Amino acid sequence: MATASSPDRADRAVRAWLWVVWGMILTIVVVGGITRLTGSGLSMVEWRPLMGALPPLSEAEWIAVFEQYKQSPQYQQVNHWMTLGDFERIFFWEYFHRLLGRLIGVVVLVPGLWFLARRRLRGKRAVQVLLAFVFGGLQGLLGWYMVKSGLVDVPAVSHYRLAAHLSLAFFVGCWILWILLGLRAPTARTGRPGVVRGGLAFLGLLTVQIVWGAFMAGTRAGYLYRTWPDMNGEYWPTGAGLSLAELTHNPLSIHAVHRHLALVVVALGVWLGVRALKAATDGGQRRVARLFLLALVAQLGLGIATVMAAMPTALASAHQGMAFLLLCANIAILHAFSNSSEKAAQPVGLGPPSQ
Repeated sequence: MATASSPDRADRAVRAWLWVVWGMILTIVVVGGITRLTGSGLSMVEWRPLMGALPPLSEAEWIAVFEQYKQSPQYQQVNHWMTLGDFERIFFWEYFHRLLGRLIGVVVLVPGLWFLARRRLRGKRAVQVLLAFVFGGLQGLLGWYMVKSGLVDVPAVSHYRLAAHLSLAFFVGCWILWILLGLRAPTARTGRPGVVRGGLAFLGLLTVQIVWGAFMAGTRAGYLYRTWPDMNGEYWPTGAGLSLAELTHNPLSIHAVHRHLALVVVALGVWLGVRALKAATDGGQRRVARLFLLALVAQLGLGIATVMAAMPTALASAHQGMAFLLLCANIAILHAFSNSSEKAAQPVGLGPPSQ
């Protein structure tokens, strides 16, 4: 028979599980950045979602995989100098990236089925978790669709597909976070429509900036300039156009847009964070506002350092990870200050363990 504390333990178990999933998504976002920066994304020329979980385990298998890679445009046009040892190094990051994706699917599916069977997850929450699994599966398909664009003729993935792949990863992480925020204990608070409107405006602007950040990565526009706030003495570089085609294809224009849009993001973010602090009525809201401002400042600093240091892998991947954290902090502000936050905090969809 369930004790009075059993539902609390069930709630804690579900929250702990979802925090693990969220942390794994943050990890794969950072690893994805490393994979991109090290030129590893096209090293695996096959997609075997079920049978490809094991890496080559013998020298013969390594040679066979390397021979497959030698048929790809990236090897023939860019990496024809590589030895087997060089190939193994780039293969590692793409393999690790795909393995993490598989592990996230397992960590969502297996405990999720157990929680469903024990009726610790039901109703609305069960549907939300099911959708998270579906979104994750679509993310895997989109990742392969992106890689395929670099395996024919030109050894470079489409920056549009890269932007879609990154955006969906961020969306799934925020989806998991929203479920988590809805599982907290109820809090008596009133909504702050002004903060929510500001948060939604920031969400839209940050989403555009994230997309242009992916364009930066996909076109290698981040390597163009090593000065800040100017770009080699210019604030709109010579050769950068303003047409839609230029803004989405020309690396000069993409870099300039990402730079200038960052200043607008920071300005709106500071306004939002300060307003949220002033409107806060409890420690939870103040904590969310402070974390948001901290993430905003950290992201600005990482962006500047990444450009001025010529895109080192550690800084650039941290910059991508911090973009994800800033987006999550934005989601947390929307949840904490919305009129629906009190209703969403009710443990709807969580049931007591089976007896």
